[in-house]
Amino acid sequence: MSELAAAEARLGLTFGDKTLLQRALTHRSYVNENPDFPLEDNERLEFLGDAVLNFITAEYLYHRFPEMAEGQLTSLRAALVRTETLAEFAQTIWLGEHLFLGRGEQENGGMARPALLCDGYEALVGALYLDQGLAVTRAFVVPMIQSATGLILDQASDKDAKSLFQELSQKARRLTPTYRTLQEQGPDHAKEFTVAALIGRETYGVGVGQSKQAAAQAAARAALARLEQEVLREPAPDEG
Repeated sequence: MSELAAAEARLGLTFGDKTLLQRALTHRSYVNENPDFPLEDNERLEFLGDAVLNFITAEYLYHRFPEMAEGQLTSLRAALVRTETLAEFAQTIWLGEHLFLGRGEQENGGMARPALLCDGYEALVGALYLDQGLAVTRAFVVPMIQSATGLILDQASDKDAKSLFQELSQKARRLTPTYRTLQEQGPDHAKEFTVAALIGRETYGVGVGQSKQAAAQAAARAALARLEQEVLREPAPDEG
């Protein structure tokens, strides 16, 4: 049980039923390679956790954004419970290090695969819900949702800058902007990307972000500001 105790310490959780935690952490590859293992894998808990996460996320957004339209709430919820976001949640609690994986899955980097991390996180939420109920599960999940919501909304607003930059570039320079990744650094769970926004061969803006999309959006915002200043300084075309 020492491995489970280590997982509980890292997760900041204490399970009454330790078998629920062990099931949540057990991938099917481990069961397949250990036929005498007494418990099932985490797929059924993953099914339950998916439903619990959708409910908690919808409830949080409903109360957090009382004026937001149903379509916007649906899009935001989808962004919060998609594979990539849940994998990031799993990374913040180092869940991959505590998963029981088969040897082949381990050798193939399974503990860092987004789909596997997402499934493990959903299973953990399902196990926590069964062990301690909705209130405790909500307290565990909502802080992660809050943090991710702000980032997602910021990225969505940046998309407007990217669109505006393209429109102005096509109008003023008759060229469609392109984007180039300049640098990628940091560990897998905390990568940082640097992206340049170009018109033709000239760099108009550079942005940094935790994903290529976020970095590109930041670059577009910087590039738009420069291009707007250039256009303002240009003489008006002759009318005649």
